[in-house]
Amino acid sequence: MPTYEYECQDCKDKFEYSQSITADKLKICKKCRGKLVRFFGKGSGIIFKGSGFYETDCRGRSFRS
Repeated sequence: MPTYEYECQDCKDKFEYSQSITADKLKICKKCRGKLVRFFGKGSGIIFKGSGFYETDCRGRSFRS
């Protein structure tokens, strides 16, 4: 689910909000009831799952020196 960054055009408040791509964007600022503009957020970092990565996971015997 992507994270979007919103900014109010009136009070300049900025916040991030996670929502589905198909969801309607937020339109009204909760602080001042002004108009919001939506930007794509910075996202998150890469998450590695599992026991780890080893030299033998990607190399065959012919590639070893």
